[in-house]
Parts: sequence; structure tokens; C-alpha cells
Amino acid sequence: MTPFKAIIFDVDGTLSETEEIHRRAFNETFDYFGLDWHWTQSRYRELLLVSGGKERIRHFLDHAGISPDRFPDEFTMVLHAYKTERYVQLLESGQFDLRPGVREIIAAAQQNGYRLAIATTTSRENVECLIAGAFGPDGLDMFASVVCGDDVARKKPAPDVYLRVIESLGIAASDCLAIEDSRNGMLAAQGAGIPVAITPAFYTVGDDFSGADWIFGEEGLEASALGLR
Repeated sequence: MTPFKAIIFDVDGTLSETEEIHRRAFNETFDYFGLDWHWTQSRYRELLLVSGGKERIRHFLDHAGISPDRFPDEFTMVLHAYKTERYVQLLESGQFDLRPGVREIIAAAQQNGYRLAIATTTSRENVECLIAGAFGPDGLDMFASVVCGDDVARKKPAPDVYLRVIESLGIAASDCLAIEDSRNGMLAAQGAGIPVAITPAFYTVGDDFSGADWIFGEEGLEASALGLR
């Protein structure tokens, strides 16, 4: 038997390989606004080191030497809002699948009385759309706590989202298991004192996951390996 009472999931890259959908939504947003920007996979891999879509755009502008006077924060917010709308449209068209093992772990957790939660840097709208598409309109009811990037002052690798989740659950960090796909996510969970299982995604294969409690391969998450069966 595991000592865990709750399983806390990251979203993008962990529940589903959604980062390519995010990248497509960003590029289609740039096209819509007549901007000559295009984020290749290699560029996006670098940008994913920055947590949060708005922050990612700002980082891109800063490192491209583009003056804030030309693209102030208000315009960044407009770009990100349109990008979120486009991303949701792509999800609603069914262009995603859950990663291997996710559905089995959620089912095993429910059957054995574990509480489920989400700790993510993405927006609540994105989370709601993905969960509804994967589990139906009432899917979010499975999760006792959902904390998103805009709910806290600092995004991953800061531990804020995880600290907020365990506070809302009212249980100790050591009673939880975080499931993540990125180094930033791992560091956030560890910073909150939570054990971490890593399932590397397309953009995070090869990251430094030293210190993780479990690391899974291409076959995906295994409920039995986590003691959930």
C-alpha cells in the first residue's frame, strides 16, 4: 500500500500531449494579427522553460530585442486571450488524446479512495476544456482541488500552485503524489515537499529529472508501479 492520500496532476504534457496544440495556437494567433513570428519546435522547446503563456510571449519579445513600446503588456494580454480562444477551439475539435496510463491511474485512484487534484500553470479555461473533452461535462467534479497559474503569485518552478492545492485539500505534502512531465514541474512539487512521478513528454524528454521519485518511459504511467492497484 502507498502512503498517499491524493494524486496531483499537472496538465499540459502530463494529462495529454497538448504542447503541440499550444504551439499551433500561438502561431495561428501571430498570423491572425499579421505578425511575422513563427515558433518552430526547437524554439518552442526553449520557450517552454518559461512557465505561462503570457510570460512566454513577453520572454520571446524581450530576447528578440523588440521594444516594449511597440508591444506593451496590454497587447501581450490581447494576443494571449486570442491564443487561448484558438487553443480551446482546437481542443473542442477533438485534436487530443490522454497520455498512456492516465485514465487507468485516475480510475485506480477513485476505486481506492485517493483524492484527485490539478496543479498547473495553464489557464482555468484550458483545463476545463481538456477535462470536459476527455471525461465529459462533469469531468472536473472528479478533482477535489484545481489550482491554475493565474490563481497564484508565482508560476512553476515556484511551488505556489502545489502549496495552494495541499492547503485546500487539508493534508500534508508527504501524503500527496505529484505527476509531472517537466523539470519546472518537478521542482515546483519538490519545493512544496511533495514526492514526484515523472512521465517525460515530447518536449521534455532528455530533461534533468534527477531527484524524482519515479521516472516512467515511453510506455507511459503505470498504476501498479505506483502501488495504486
